[in-house]
Amino acid sequence: MSLKNLMVHLDQSERTSCRLALAVSLARMHQARLVGVFGQLAQSQSVGVVSSWPTPEYAAAAEASKAAFEAAAAGLPQAEWHDINRGSEAEVVRRMTDWARHADLVIMGQNDDKISPSVPADLTEEVVLNAGRPVLIIPYIGKFTEVGKRPLVAWSNVREAARALNDALPLMEGCEKATVMSFATNAEEGRSACDHVIRHLACHDIQAQSQVMLVTDIGIMDMLLNATTDLATDLLVMGAQGHIGLPFMSRGAGTRYILRHMTVPVLMSN
Repeated sequence: MSLKNLMVHLDQSERTSCRLALAVSLARMHQARLVGVFGQLAQSQSVGVVSSWPTPEYAAAAEASKAAFEAAAAGLPQAEWHDINRGSEAEVVRRMTDWARHADLVIMGQNDDKISPSVPADLTEEVVLNAGRPVLIIPYIGKFTEVGKRPLVAWSNVREAARALNDALPLMEGCEKATVMSFATNAEEGRSACDHVIRHLACHDIQAQSQVMLVTDIGIMDMLLNATTDLATDLLVMGAQGHIGLPFMSRGAGTRYILRHMTVPVLMSN
């Protein structure tokens, strides 16, 4: 699948410019339409007992976002900016998810709980789990001008991993070095799973090496994050799960852990 319709989330945070720059670069590389969607938390303005929307502060932030988007996207074949024009947590999540469902790829940011949030803390997670589209998440630290030259595929032979792998193919095309890291209960099973993935990637002219990680290992998500550093990874590809609680207590925990501790761009699919 080629990338022909991209969406990037915009808000007033400092990291928006990083997301936007990468989104523009991807849109230019793939000759794709780029849709910038502005949405952040805001209270309505109260005058006596009457509430009005938007507030002057929100309107000013939206205008600044539109100007920055138009400047960054100048020269793209198609570029559109939209304001979801709602400030409550539920509305921001719902409308961002709705917009995301119509994109080939959604570019969003990692939540930084050390600063006052301009969006719901779980916005990216909610879009990942409910939009049905792949989401490329950009860390809140570091500069990323390109992704996919040195991808690491976290493979566990489940539906979510298969979706993420295939959703990431357009980003991995022409990569320098790809690694498939298999999660399995025994080494032989892991090697077999890697071999199947590597043959699949070879059909797309992507050459990959394999590593096996046993699921009995302690701190498996930390080991995955360490591997991104050891391999100089610029894109982690993994399936996302959202279940927390009975009967599958751990499902979703790894997804949330990566979303909190990621240091490289991560493509997640659910």
